[in-house]
Amino acid sequence: MSLKCGIVGLPNVGKSTLFNALTNSSKAQAANFPFCTIDPNVGVVPVPDNRLENLAKISKSKKIINTTISFVDIAGLVKGASKGEGLGNKFLSHIREVDAILHMIRCFDSADIQNVNPNVDPIRDIEIIETEMKLADLESIQKRLEKNNKKNIDEEQFKILKIALECINNDDDILVLRNDFDKKQLNQSGLLSIKPRIFVCNVDEQSIHTGNDYTKKFIDKFGQENTLIVSADIENQINSFDTKEKKNYMEMIGLKETGLNMLIKKGYQILELDTYFTSGPEETRAWTIQKNCLAPQAASEIHTDFEKGFIRAETVSYDDFVSNDGWVNSKTNGKMRLEGKDYIVKDGDVLNFRFNT
Repeated sequence: MSLKCGIVGLPNVGKSTLFNALTNSSKAQAANFPFCTIDPNVGVVPVPDNRLENLAKISKSKKIINTTISFVDIAGLVKGASKGEGLGNKFLSHIREVDAILHMIRCFDSADIQNVNPNVDPIRDIEIIETEMKLADLESIQKRLEKNNKKNIDEEQFKILKIALECINNDDDILVLRNDFDKKQLNQSGLLSIKPRIFVCNVDEQSIHTGNDYTKKFIDKFGQENTLIVSADIENQINSFDTKEKKNYMEMIGLKETGLNMLIKKGYQILELDTYFTSGPEETRAWTIQKNCLAPQAASEIHTDFEKGFIRAETVSYDDFVSNDGWVNSKTNGKMRLEGKDYIVKDGDVLNFRFNT
């Protein structure tokens, strides 16, 4: 599976600049006027993982294949989008297709960059976006319940829609749905306002380490856990350098980690994802799975036939694989296990699946 994150926000908050930096491309037009992004740009980025190189070296692999993350630069939203204002419903339909939402928020002053609102106010801006998504959900829920669609909606989905409707009408926190329904059921509902989200505060270069008054007010209201402070301009500069220059530049400005790495880590955390590996002479490869994934379902990431004909999985932890210098010594030293259909794959497991064809 590949993680798909949509970058959303009001016009001119730095979405396309961040997209270009994250994907190391110039696909997205970054301009100083609203709606310079009309159709979403999609960039697929390899997920950095130092463990891959170590495994490949031990297995003498011919190639390394990272798992990937997709970033989608979605056109800027304005107040009234749920009623068709700006790019309206087109914008909202694009959000439905992503796994997680990166809320890009302007947290910098600049006379050179237009603002669709009279002043910089990240709390107001995020509330506009959240409100428009709730209103879009409200319209969708009402239509589905009116048609009734009890015949077309199973019992669990009907419960989700009824609770969501009550939450929106009473201005209650719709995220309470996560306490009573599993992720698969919630994803099937198609509701925008329950999608996992990361708040990305776009700041100027001077604020990258400690934030500023805008980020402090925002974190006071929305919390630190899912909030990242990033400078889209700095990320763009970093990606203009080669590997050595990039390292030197980051050391010079005191930046320990790129915005891409921070976003990937946070995305894996909020979506509850893990990584397992396959490693041999032909290739060493990373695979993304849900936490608590059973071995047959993990095998299906490679091919559905692996799940259908699953027998068992030869399993070595990453640390044991490295310390024992690969498969042969891991088996000799009793570090390789044969796991069955009920085994929950752990992050960093190195697996070799046995299956019937």
